[in-house]
Amino acid sequence: MAAAELTGYRGRSVLVAGAGASGAAAARALLGLGAAVTVADRSADRTAALAAAGAGAAISLDGALPAGTDLVVTSPGWRPDAPLLAAAAAAGIEVIGEVELAWRLRGPDPAPWLALTGTNGKTTTVRMLEAMLRAAGLRAVATGNVGLPVLDAVLADPPYQVLAVELSSFQLYWSPSVRPFAAALLNLAPDHLDWHGGYDGYAAAKARVYAGDPVAVYNADDPAVTALAAGNPRRAGFTLGEPAPAQLGVRAGVLLDRAFGADPGDGVVLAAVADILPDGPPALPHQVANALAAAALARAYGLAPAAIRAGLRGFVPERHRNAPVAAVAGVSYVDDSKATNPHAAAASLAGYPRVVWVAGGLLKGAPVDDLVAAVHSRLAGAVLLGADRDAIRAAIGRHAPDLPVVEVSRTDHEAMGEAVRAAAGLAQPGDTVLLAPAAASMDMFTDYAARGDAFAAAVHALESA
Repeated sequence: MAAAELTGYRGRSVLVAGAGASGAAAARALLGLGAAVTVADRSADRTAALAAAGAGAAISLDGALPAGTDLVVTSPGWRPDAPLLAAAAAAGIEVIGEVELAWRLRGPDPAPWLALTGTNGKTTTVRMLEAMLRAAGLRAVATGNVGLPVLDAVLADPPYQVLAVELSSFQLYWSPSVRPFAAALLNLAPDHLDWHGGYDGYAAAKARVYAGDPVAVYNADDPAVTALAAGNPRRAGFTLGEPAPAQLGVRAGVLLDRAFGADPGDGVVLAAVADILPDGPPALPHQVANALAAAALARAYGLAPAAIRAGLRGFVPERHRNAPVAAVAGVSYVDDSKATNPHAAAASLAGYPRVVWVAGGLLKGAPVDDLVAAVHSRLAGAVLLGADRDAIRAAIGRHAPDLPVVEVSRTDHEAMGEAVRAAAGLAQPGDTVLLAPAAASMDMFTDYAARGDAFAAAVHALESA
């Protein structure tokens, strides 16, 4: 890091809002640069841990800024109208996120960022990209919303050669200066509307990934994404169909690149569709789209086809993403607990011909009518649980009034077991019981992983009964 960057934070009074993974990374980095850091968080344990490292601790979140504060670094989940952040804005104090801080703390020869965002598929795609970069022999890491704070990746010693950066809409909102080398927008559908104040605000945050005119990778099958990328002078689309010039797509069972290379002409074969998840069931359409997006970012960075194929073949998906659990009495049970919004659930449901759908949770303001209208012909039944199950039940009533529906009203640890048993009662041999909730999990579970684990445990209990 340059000397000016080392000294630029020395003595500054910085409030870090939120002491989770990204907030803790920001606090540690700022303390190391000599800043006077105060941390605000509801968790006394989190603030105590950072206090031991030299930070001041503030449990109150009522909007009273520490005297002398001249910068606020917020965790991504904090909304702009949170009292502390609103107070900072009213006082003219800059508010940025941990990702923005990481961008500002890059050294004189920083690793390029290959960034991606979208409503769904981000983590799978960034992990695929990481696998491709590593297959090319590069020191690379997936960072950002995927778990490793970007600050930790930027400040790593030895340094990384390139970063695969997953960015949420929240992170992008708080990152006004980030300018990736190449950036992808995977898809766009209503989500987090409560946080952004509506769809337009959400879409505007996602569009920030294209700031600075990077190589703009976009989903050519998604009109909203195509429109957002249209103003960028360097574009590469990806499609599940035959690729046009300046696109990647699929032809005769292979992934084809007509966008990159000295003279792509009729196209460069990157891999076979069968190379995507080679040890599992055939890749679903949205998984193929994820692979194309990752390949486009990798090709923008100059990777050869061999690294694309090797990365795809070596990629291991994370849990709770269309993960087969078991087959019981001729019925397949699949955990896609990560389908936390209607767009993700639609992609998941489209992969199975006849489904008993386990759904419900916190919809976060997202509408479900389009989802139910699109998939009702595939449904053999539905089991609904969670806080917003009534909204899903109402949509089913409008679009599939004859569909058998079971509602689970309990919210304790036995709820998922009851749901799985009810789904088994609706299913016939050859059906798939699919947990694709279309909603967040925090009304009943710690997170989507805990929800998926509860589903798997209930299936295994059914299996052993």
